[in-house]
Amino acid sequence: MKVLRLLFLCLLQFSCNSQIAEKINGISFVASRDKVTQAHINPVLNVKANYAAVMPFGFIRNLTASNVVFNTDRQWFGETRSGAKQYSELLHKNGIKVMIKPQIWVWKGEFTGDIQMETEESWQELEKTYEDFILTYAELAQEVNAEIYCIGTELEEFVKNRPEFWIKLIAKVKTVYTGKLTYAANWDEYTRTSFWAELDYIGVDAYFPISDAKNPTKIQMSEGWQKWKIQLKNISKKEGKPILFTEFGYRSMDYTGKKPWLVDRGEMEVNLTAQADATQVVFDEFWKEGWFAGGFIWKWFIHYEKSGGIDDNRFTPQNKPAEDVIRNNYGDY
Repeated sequence: MKVLRLLFLCLLQFSCNSQIAEKINGISFVASRDKVTQAHINPVLNVKANYAAVMPFGFIRNLTASNVVFNTDRQWFGETRSGAKQYSELLHKNGIKVMIKPQIWVWKGEFTGDIQMETEESWQELEKTYEDFILTYAELAQEVNAEIYCIGTELEEFVKNRPEFWIKLIAKVKTVYTGKLTYAANWDEYTRTSFWAELDYIGVDAYFPISDAKNPTKIQMSEGWQKWKIQLKNISKKEGKPILFTEFGYRSMDYTGKKPWLVDRGEMEVNLTAQADATQVVFDEFWKEGWFAGGFIWKWFIHYEKSGGIDDNRFTPQNKPAEDVIRNNYGDY
């Protein structure tokens, strides 16, 4: 009887460890002017990441413009089809899995979730050009055997106003790409996204507000996560899909948990400890959960030596204490 009990415990431990080992430990691999070399990949390996999000870009002139411009000679290499292919192939060569995640940039940095057309004709034009954009990169995702393809990022008004388009788009994507699918919903959008049943992961850009404190403690941030964590778990159960943090991360600054989505150039004081602690709390709260698939740190630049550092208050964890937090946790899972 003792032998059977011991065998059962060993099998249970093996099962749990296998589940943990399957977590998506990703970085958001920022597009650059340059081709990627092995020297650019080595820091990704060093941080123990097993996934990278490759992010080609399309551009829209303003929030009511209907034409998505993409894959042009005027773009940086990494933002184009050729660049995304080169990045993906070298990442794969190093054993790093890939999520291709095409994104939209609105001129002057306006929020993509507010893109909304003023006429039916404009909506139809947006649908046509966005479909071309997404199918172009779905075909690339199939070509390079990308493990995950993301059909959009933070497009709440587009999704809300044109639900039938998105169902048809997903069906078309599935005719050219056979891997796993997700959509990167903003943290305050994902509960209203209507097509999770058609995808494999509930993708969330996880910039949830978790503390108003200037220098929050881990306990404060953990407490701040609880209502959001319950909500995430409930929708995962309802939809029967795992949660994937298509983006997560914090700026290395004071008040890092108050409005984690801030991308302004405000001269907030550098706070390296707050970024590191906030990052650790995400691992503590989510990485052991069976309904949670993993996530992609926002963000990681290819020129490692020039990125981040102790005087930088931006999102990247590179050359900061938060990088050690990521390395230690990705190494454990």
